[in-house]
Amino acid sequence: MVPPDDLRSKLAADAAEIIGRYPKPRSALMPLLHLVQSEQGYVSGEGIAFCAERLGLAEAEVAAVASFYTMYKRQPVGEYHVGVCTNSLCAVMGGDAIFAALQDHLGVGNDGITPDGKVSLEHLECNAACDYAPVVMVNWEFFDDMTPQSAAGLVDGLRSGAEVVPTRGAPRLCTWKQASRILAGFPDGQAAGGHTAGGPSLAGLRKAKEQGWAPEPAASGNGGPR
Repeated sequence: MVPPDDLRSKLAADAAEIIGRYPKPRSALMPLLHLVQSEQGYVSGEGIAFCAERLGLAEAEVAAVASFYTMYKRQPVGEYHVGVCTNSLCAVMGGDAIFAALQDHLGVGNDGITPDGKVSLEHLECNAACDYAPVVMVNWEFFDDMTPQSAAGLVDGLRSGAEVVPTRGAPRLCTWKQASRILAGFPDGQAAGGHTAGGPSLAGLRKAKEQGWAPEPAASGNGGPR
């Protein structure tokens, strides 16, 4: 498959910048896939061909990476991609109920998209935010301590164009394509804004300081203390 000329012309300069960051071109594959996704909204066959062409790889090598990592989508998703964690802790705290409620509320199944193209829905594995369970993510930004009711309000806000602010992380929610461009290595200037670690994340550190706890000395190579 040959990538179309318009894809080449739109992405050529950014692709060259990404590739130039690495000592070996093939190391740029993952950010280059995010770049393709920032333009197309997903990784198409033409996008795979573009990456292969730029990096001197076989299309099968590119497709293997694109199909392995779930952050790369092989079909279009919504402007706002909503992921509900259904792994162990989030599930027992209400994640399964949230996911079922959103499917009913939006009228879509897993990986489905609303007719207006605004919202797509996916059940996710652990997002490493168990202290805020149950967690919903929108374009990889956190929405913590959710309920079926608050999740329904969240997606309604996304579809209506209301200003939606993540619980932690960036102070402004960006679109799916914008998020993909950030992951490709073109920051939007929001990294230092918003809340990062909140009370639940810092509780253990606070308790350790109160109790005067300290880590054990690091072991030497022979297994004994230094």
